[in-house]
Amino acid sequence: MEALYLLIPLSVVVVFIALWVYFTASDSGQFDDLVGPGLRVLQDDDTPPEAAVPPAPQRE
Repeated sequence: MEALYLLIPLSVVVVFIALWVYFTASDSGQFDDLVGPGLRVLQDDDTPPEAAVPPAPQRE
């Protein structure tokens, strides 16, 4: 029973910390664009640029 005197206030503090972190992230714009990063992955071009590809050796 005495453990509840410690666990209940501790859990209330943890909930308030979690709420503070959520609202801080929300105010900073963390959750503004949820669709853009997913679409950006689909539009990513993985082909290397022409300058990064070494020239093929020429045969004589």
